[in-house]
Amino acid sequence: MATNYNAFKMAQEQFDRVADILELDDAARELLRNPLREYHVSIPVRMDDGTTKVFRGFRVQHNDSRGPAKGGIRFHPMETIDTVRALSMWMTWKCAVVNIPLGGGKGGVICDPHNLSLREQENVCRGWVRQLANDIGPLRDVPAPDVMTNSQHMLWMLDEYETIHGTKYPGFITGKPVGMGGSLGRTEATGYGVIFTLREALKELNIPIEKTTAVFQGFGNVSQYAIRLYNMLKGKVIGVSCWDQHDQTSYYFKKSEGINIDELVNITDNFGGIDKTKAKALGYEVLPGEKWIEEEVDVLIPSALENQISIDNVHLISSKVKVIAEGANGPTTPEADKYLAEHDVFIIPDFLANAGGVTCSYFEQVQCNMNYYWEKDEVLAKLDTKMTSAFHEVYALSKKRSLFMRDSAYVIAVNRVVQACKQRGWI
Repeated sequence: MATNYNAFKMAQEQFDRVADILELDDAARELLRNPLREYHVSIPVRMDDGTTKVFRGFRVQHNDSRGPAKGGIRFHPMETIDTVRALSMWMTWKCAVVNIPLGGGKGGVICDPHNLSLREQENVCRGWVRQLANDIGPLRDVPAPDVMTNSQHMLWMLDEYETIHGTKYPGFITGKPVGMGGSLGRTEATGYGVIFTLREALKELNIPIEKTTAVFQGFGNVSQYAIRLYNMLKGKVIGVSCWDQHDQTSYYFKKSEGINIDELVNITDNFGGIDKTKAKALGYEVLPGEKWIEEEVDVLIPSALENQISIDNVHLISSKVKVIAEGANGPTTPEADKYLAEHDVFIIPDFLANAGGVTCSYFEQVQCNMNYYWEKDEVLAKLDTKMTSAFHEVYALSKKRSLFMRDSAYVIAVNRVVQACKQRGWI
């Protein structure tokens, strides 16, 4: 892990690099390297023991020139405003690179759901909405699940928002339960999107996917569904690394002949932590969590948190690795990017690789607004089409202009946002 890591500075550094490529003027740079607006709120919650605890929450709207802001809300004990700022900026580029009519936003609450009862979690959700009810909404800013939040949290937030405004707004929030305005396919969308782009990358590199091996960092929703689709395409996953809440450390679970996704899911808690005692009994090696990055595989898929591949550990990546598909947001630092580019590792950048989630969230909004819902096969087919098209657009520009894939994706995304700001007369 890099020392003194700041996600927002990293996001700005990535943007500045592309601003130079695009030769943006000072006004465009100043507008887009900072959020349009941000909110800091205090959320008092009556705890189960009768005491009151005040939680800090955030909502950042980076840019909404192309449509309402869009982005998740995460619950995390180490949440910071700079992390939320960075994530909101990445959401702007993510929506733009897959060309959906939304901008970038992000939210968070400094809390640890592991240590909160369901009632306390519900009150945090409702309190966050109460503080922001006039600044978010289906035509302004649409939240969604993120780290340690789920469909139940979204439904509590929707209920609070509708109670405050006295009417029904199913398009206010996405990631809702199916049957309560949620979309079929949303659960699979982010993980599937990662593999859709990986499939296309391997085709371009003339590497048969059925002959590849991979490891994953993280074993939450994104990784679980990505592994399922990767296995369906005959790829083999030999290990996963994940956080253990009880030990407050991470472990790497390895099985050289290939992991069994169903047996691992059966011994996994609600936060993606695998029971190491049961895993050993099933024949898995249990190693220190950081060992995932050293494996001699074809594909690495970081799907946990930011800042996981840095200048401190990038040299540990095997020379056999051909592709890194970033399921997480901001897992690779700019310094590590330079190293990977020099060593010809093909990167599918985060805001392209994991854009399946926001794309399906957009589909959910569309369905809510129509009050007509598609079957799962239709949702996933539309997702495949969108992700495949976006990948090839980025890849074609990278070949045409000899750009690193991340730079190519940024050029497309930033240019679309700049043009929207210019057409609106903002710059």
